[in-house]
Amino acid sequence: MSFDEDHVPSPCTRVCTLDDAGVCLGCKRTVDEIKVWRSLDSNAKRALLKVIKERQ
Repeated sequence: MSFDEDHVPSPCTRVCTLDDAGVCLGCKRTVDEIKVWRSLDSNAKRALLKVIKERQ
């Protein structure tokens, strides 16, 4: 098994409950952000993680 140094793990915490604004209580992503996560490149994932951190 090879290790991908550029891999950015999902922020998913398996607490998939949305608040009234449509933001997941577990990972703090919106539904749209959750949907596109797998298609994002590593740089876009890191940028989204910064947005999530600010959202918290």
